[in-house]
Formats: sequence, structure tokens, C-alpha cells
Amino acid sequence: MKRHALILLFLTFVLSSLAAAGKLYKGAEYRTKASYLYGRFEVRMKSAGREGMLASFFTYNDDYPTTPWNEIDIEILGRYTDDVQFNTITPGQVNHVSHQWVNFDPSQDYHVYAFEWTPQYVAWFIDSVEVVRQTGEHIASLSYPQKLMMNVWNPSAANWAGNWNEGVLPAFAFYDWVKYASYTPGSGSVGSNNNFSPQWMDDFDVWDQSRWDKATHTWNGNNCDFVTDNAVLQNGRLVLCLTTAASPGFVDSAPPVLLWARGEGATARLYFSEELDRPTAETAGNYIFAGRSVTQARLREDLRTVELSVPGLDTLSSAIVIVQNVRDCAPFPNTIILEATPLVMQKPLSLPILVNTGGGATGAYAADQSWGPSVEYGHLDGATSNFPGVTVAGASDPDVFRSELYDFCEYKIRVPVGQYSVTLMMAENYFTDPQQRVVTYVVEGVAVEAGLDLVSQVGFRTAYERTAVVNAQDGVIDIHGQGLRDKPLLNGIRVEAVSTGLNDDGTDAADERMFRIINNFPNPFNGGTMIVFALPSADRLTLRVFDTCGRVVACRSLGEFPAGESIIRWNPVGDNGAALPSGVYFCMLEGSKRTRVHKLVYLK
Repeated sequence: MKRHALILLFLTFVLSSLAAAGKLYKGAEYRTKASYLYGRFEVRMKSAGREGMLASFFTYNDDYPTTPWNEIDIEILGRYTDDVQFNTITPGQVNHVSHQWVNFDPSQDYHVYAFEWTPQYVAWFIDSVEVVRQTGEHIASLSYPQKLMMNVWNPSAANWAGNWNEGVLPAFAFYDWVKYASYTPGSGSVGSNNNFSPQWMDDFDVWDQSRWDKATHTWNGNNCDFVTDNAVLQNGRLVLCLTTAASPGFVDSAPPVLLWARGEGATARLYFSEELDRPTAETAGNYIFAGRSVTQARLREDLRTVELSVPGLDTLSSAIVIVQNVRDCAPFPNTIILEATPLVMQKPLSLPILVNTGGGATGAYAADQSWGPSVEYGHLDGATSNFPGVTVAGASDPDVFRSELYDFCEYKIRVPVGQYSVTLMMAENYFTDPQQRVVTYVVEGVAVEAGLDLVSQVGFRTAYERTAVVNAQDGVIDIHGQGLRDKPLLNGIRVEAVSTGLNDDGTDAADERMFRIINNFPNPFNGGTMIVFALPSADRLTLRVFDTCGRVVACRSLGEFPAGESIIRWNPVGDNGAALPSGVYFCMLEGSKRTRVHKLVYLK
């Protein structure tokens, strides 16, 4: 009995010690003591750009489960360099998520984010511009007082937040100030229609303990627990820290970590865990390849990617890269003493690139896959659905349109720097009524579809394709899905090189087997131009003309043409009737099965 008692006492001690130690990682949460019903909530912040974690600004009814779940979120996931996520969570923990593409990296500088909560709507703002608004029945259920909160944490859901790597720690999110204005329709002075009245602003010079608490809790699905040491007020900023358990607080004593390295032709691209000191990052002698010399090192704008010029690198089947003496940007810099990692060798894709984003390989379409440093294309997030045996009207590739990637935010494809014709393939196979799914698609910063409702605009189980001409200036085509109502979907992707005046397929004008644009004349032109093309069989065509920013400046249905050569005339006039300025344009002929793009030069 005595032995059993000692064992029980020992186990109790061990379990108590583990409970006291908590989780391996420590985060932070700063939350108001008071709760608020409606209002405008605003923050100026800089997020933490680290995959596997997020920084937030949100309201939450912490009286749950006594009263129903109510939550309104701004969440900036560190895996994205061009996205902000918005969400309302209503009773039953129902999520209403929308992503917003932005033309900046939220972790690189401060921006102002806000949301307005009223009985009729919730609207989100970035740098004073409204970007998303939710209305409808679910808004009425957001009717319980909520506390205002900010936190940093690393979720266990890798599909959402990205893959976790401890090497990114410590990570910091910075908050400059927070404002709250109450909802006073008809008598306010700020916000939409001046319907809000300012109540308070905190610029974080001190910890106002009458207003704010530092949280000390966690939950299932959160891989850290919150500690007070990781909510730091310093130099007029609130700094929320995500750290290891051994090194809490706003202190960086860890050297950079080389997360991955890729060989792309004669260039090696190295990606680090944090921002680097430019002089040491751009010292070519700090990088070593066996049997190869590094002639130049360049630190890119994100301060985390180093590009090395390594002549003869593309002749190697495998290699490692060794890094030494590279420092970070901490106040007291930390230095990589010596670190090595294998070099992933590029496997360039052949054009055209065809991907079945909803599943496996089918016909000429490659199977979908997850994005990462060792692949040339893939999705960052999302899930798949299949609709076997259904008939999709107008589908040139039926199997592609019977499977889908949905609830995705970003899809990426590596290509050489240049201009491309990118076609998104979509069909609504699930919802049968209009306004159940409304989505915006952004390709390389160009909104190719804004508020697309496939059921009302195309039809249920009807194939739809949208093509845009875009510039891939960084060697990656980025496709961004924003669900304005429910979740984005994507059945397939087709990528083709933009024509430079030669036939994309490499054939000559006598080859009648392909759909191609043969030429246009005159070119350059100043009044109008004749576009000569050939069809392998009769088809209905649409003409779209893009400017060099990828915007559609003219679009018209051409009707049906027979097999063989035909000619159409295009005058440089936009859809609004106004004459277009001089410059380079791209005309795209869309048929039922193929698309071709050709460059035009207009000189007044």
C-alpha cells in the first residue's frame, strides 16, 4: 500500500508539473474588460508574416455557452503575403468567411483595419476603404455584447494556417493604436453615413488596466497557450509575441533558419525564417555549393528570400547549399554560424499547363497537388468534391468539370517570368438557386471576375471559362479566390504563353489541324487592323481585347465561323465607345474548346 501511495504521489507530481508547463509554445491575447453591442472597431497594425500562425483583431462573446456564440473577425494568416481574412461566427459556430486580396504584404508595414457592426450589416475596411459587407439573416443573430480582442497563435489546422515550423520563432505582431466608436445612427460623426460616435482611443503608451486584460488561457486546436509576458507595451506599441516556452517575451535571440532552397536554372532561391540584414545576406562568399561558385547574391524585397547566381547549377542533378555568417535584423543581431540544406531542383512545366484542380489526372490534365518548395504548382488550402456521372452542359473536358477544389484562397503555378493567358474553369454542381455562391477571382492582382454568381449568370451544371492575360513578374502565377457568399470553387486551370506574333503551337499557316491566330495586318496599325485566324472545325467565337495590365477593354460575340481561315476587323475602341490610347494590346479569340492570344501594337 505504501509503495502504491508513493507511485500515486509521483504521478500526481508529474501531471501537475506538465499542467503548469502547459503547451510547447506561448502566445498572447489582449482583451477589453468591457463588452460592446454594435459599433465601429478600428486598429492600426502590422501582422507577423510566418506560416503556421496568425495575428488577429476581433470581437467575441465570452459569455458563451451561457448565451449563443457571437464573433466578428479580422485574421491575418502569416502564410499569405497578399490576403486578409474576414469572418462572422454565428450561433452553432457557423462560419461566414471571406478573403480579401490586397496589393501589399500585411507583415511588411502598418495598415488600418476596421469593421462596423450594426443590426443590419457587418462591413470591413482596409485603409478607410470598405472591401466586404455581409447582410442577410445571419447578421440579426449577432445580437450579444462582445469583448474586443487581439491575439497571436499557431493553429493545429495546417490546411487553414499552413505548415508549422518552430524555426520561425520568435514571431511578433505590432499594434499601434485601437479606436472604438458606438453605433448612434443619425447622430454620429464618424464611419459610414456618420452613424458612429467616438468613445475612446488607446495608443498603447501604457497598459491601461482599467480597460485591458492580458489573457492566460488556451483551447483545443490552439498549439500555444497565452501568457502575460508575451503581451508587451513598448515605445507606444502593443507587441504580441509567439515564442517557445523557454524564451518568452519581446526578445529575439534565435538566428535565422534556412527553411528551403530551390535550384531554378542558374539561380538558387533560398527562403529564410525571418528578415535578414542586407549586407551579410548579399555577401556571395556566405554561400557555398560543392563544385560551383556563387557570383552574386541578391536579397529580395521581402527581406527573407535570397537569389544566388550560380553558373552551371542547372547541370547538377542534386546539390546542397551551405550558409554561414548571415545575420537577422534584431536589435542585437543573431548570426547563422553554419547551416546546410538540400537544394530542390526545378522541374519546369511544359506549356500549355493543364491542371484538374479537383482531383486526379484525366486526359491531358495533370492531377492537383499541395503547394510547396518542391513542386511547380498546387493549392495552398481548400478541399475537394466530386460529382461522378453528372452532365455538365458545354463542358469540353467533362471529367474536369465533375470535380472541384472549393474553399480555397490561393493557387500558385511556377512559370518563367513573362505574360500568360490564364483560363479558370468553373461549374456550379452543388447549389441550384441564385445568390447561394457569389465569388470574386483575382489573378496576379487583376479581378478577372467580381461577384460571379454561376447559377444566375451561367446556369446550374454549366461549364464556364474565364481567361485573363496577366504578367507573372516574380515567376509565379497567383490565383486568389474570395467568397463573398459561401466558398470559392475551381474545376480546372489552363495556362498558355501569350503570343509574340508567332503561332503558339509552332505550326505554320498551312497546318489546318489547330485553332490559331495566323497574323494581323497592318501591325503596328493606327485606324484598325484585320485579324486572320484558322479553325479546325466550325465554332462560335468571342473576341476579348486586354491592355498590358490584364484589363478587358473590349469584348464582343463574333458568332459562328466555318472551318478554315477567316478574317475579322477590330477598331481600337473600348466597350464604352471611347477611343483607346496608343499601346500594346492582346486580342484573345475564345472558342468552345480552345483559346488563342495575339499581340497587337496600336500607334496613333
